Amino acid sequence: MEFNQTELAPAHPSATVVIVRPVASGLEVLLVQRSQQLKHMAGMWVFPGGRVEPVDEAEANSEYEAALRAAIRETQEETSLQVSPERLFQISHWTTPAGAKKRYATWFFVAMVDDDQEVTVDGGEIAKHRWVAPAQALAEQRRGELTLLPPTYITLLELDAHGDCDTLLEHGRTWDPIIYAPRVTQLDDALHFLYEGDAGFAHSDPAAVGLRHRCIMIGERLDYVREC
Repeated sequence: MEFNQTELAPAHPSATVVIVRPVASGLEVLLVQRSQQLKHMAGMWVFPGGRVEPVDEAEANSEYEAALRAAIRETQEETSLQVSPERLFQISHWTTPAGAKKRYATWFFVAMVDDDQEVTVDGGEIAKHRWVAPAQALAEQRRGELTLLPPTYITLLELDAHGDCDTLLEHGRTWDPIIYAPRVTQLDDALHFLYEGDAGFAHSDPAAVGLRHRCIMIGERLDYVREC
């Protein structure tokens, strides 16, 4: 992963839906794999979603409402799943760091779907899908079997902390979405994605003394530290 800090591409509005379903062991989340033929994020396992399009903005009264419409539309296009706006709640907002070739300002929503809905991926942009427990996906990532980016990884950690759908949805009623606008810098062989609250955030200094709120990437291995 490379970042050219002298370039600042525009961050396009987009939306992602973290789809969960209840199972006996707690909850499972839907991950989809981007096609290996794509130029951007090829082969990555992500949550369904995509850019906010003019059709989403046409009748929207705010950026949030346009993102909500995009979330519903993209989920249906990529997975065939139908989600209603009443079942969506926002958990975070992510902006791609400066220096990336493509940047997005992405609303992350959570939605629980009924058991009787079946997933059908589009076979173009999305090649595969799987339902998986967050703990299992995280374990596979640690073993190098699953390629994730920090937003997906950190969201899976959050899901795993809630245990089951009832707990997650109860929390969702009062959820205060976290805003992630990382500043990325390198220290030795690691990329440090510094988030607000980290001692090094203001000056993009990963060695700064103080509280930590960051994701550390070494190769494809990720580690999230939050002390604030």
